[in-house]
Amino acid sequence: MEKRYLKNLGITTSLLGFGTMRLPLTSDEKIDEPLAERMIDKAIASGVNYIDTAYPYHNGDSEPFVGKVLKKYERKSFYLATKLPQWYINSIEDAKRIFEEQLKRLDTEYIDFYLLHSMTGEVFDKMVLLGVVSYLEEMKAKGKIRYLGFSFHSSYEDFEKIITFRYWDFCQIQYNYIDTEEQAGERGYALTEKLEIPLVIMEPVKGGALATLSPDLEEQLKLLNPEATPSSYALRWVGSHPNVKVVLSGMSTMDQVDDNLNTFKNFKMLSNQERTMLEQLRDTLISRSGNGCTGCRYCLPCPSGVDIPMCFKMWNQYRMFQNYNVIKVNWEHMVNQESKPNACKECGRCETFCPQHISIRENLKKVQTELSNPQYL
Repeated sequence: MEKRYLKNLGITTSLLGFGTMRLPLTSDEKIDEPLAERMIDKAIASGVNYIDTAYPYHNGDSEPFVGKVLKKYERKSFYLATKLPQWYINSIEDAKRIFEEQLKRLDTEYIDFYLLHSMTGEVFDKMVLLGVVSYLEEMKAKGKIRYLGFSFHSSYEDFEKIITFRYWDFCQIQYNYIDTEEQAGERGYALTEKLEIPLVIMEPVKGGALATLSPDLEEQLKLLNPEATPSSYALRWVGSHPNVKVVLSGMSTMDQVDDNLNTFKNFKMLSNQERTMLEQLRDTLISRSGNGCTGCRYCLPCPSGVDIPMCFKMWNQYRMFQNYNVIKVNWEHMVNQESKPNACKECGRCETFCPQHISIRENLKKVQTELSNPQYL
């Protein structure tokens, strides 16, 4: 198993981390505990020592399940990561109550890697103002937290603000060969290198989208190695960055565990030829997108309630990957069905604010037509 040394912490982690956000489910949508336990056991037996969970995963069932499975292992043999759900925090008392609850749910005296969950600039300001950051620093001083960090899903500007606020033990960002300009992106990665703050990576396979490419693109990868899977290339792209210390994979099947273990037990840095190939694939995927929406949200609020950026994000992903399953759940089960494109009254307000000068009204019609009658099933 490929290992990485975190110089600032003086520890070594497995490059592959087991994420427990997408554990296998039973027919009633509960965690398939026997199968999930076998998956975690196999990963640990193969050298994985970083296990990641969070307060809300699987409707709150992930932490108690993970705590139960890990109880049979020597506590110092693994690193346990979980996160403080900032959306439930409106007072310092909320933070204290949830943190103590997490220790009980996980049945542990301390948490190795503790994260402020899904930070933005505004949310981080709130956590500082409420005294949450100071409280977590106090918990670290008492030994209940070993390493303090944050996970992130916002703009680079917010990332720079948060990561330079204090010296963090680590941080967790979304990073893959498609999203190099999204969220923290390449600039964020470079900043962590400069600050010598190690990275844990989430969404290395972009929620599974990079595991199933269109046949023409997958064939290009097979020319390099007919035995390698698309997901293995995505994972190796991330792992080939030296400041990446853990690559999280939310595994749902034993086959995924086996494939990931094969990638990281025989880990190889990307060759120049492979890197060039992935850059070409990225360019092809991006060229297939429907428009250049950056998700800036200047078009909102829409008087008719249409979630324009979300609609365009799904449309672009559908076209890029030529796979309806990539967006199926979001498209068919959007929280507010009135936010779909067919609610548009074509007032044109959005187009006056769009910095990309996108023909939003015309594009929304295409979104509705193409995603309601998908060609790429």
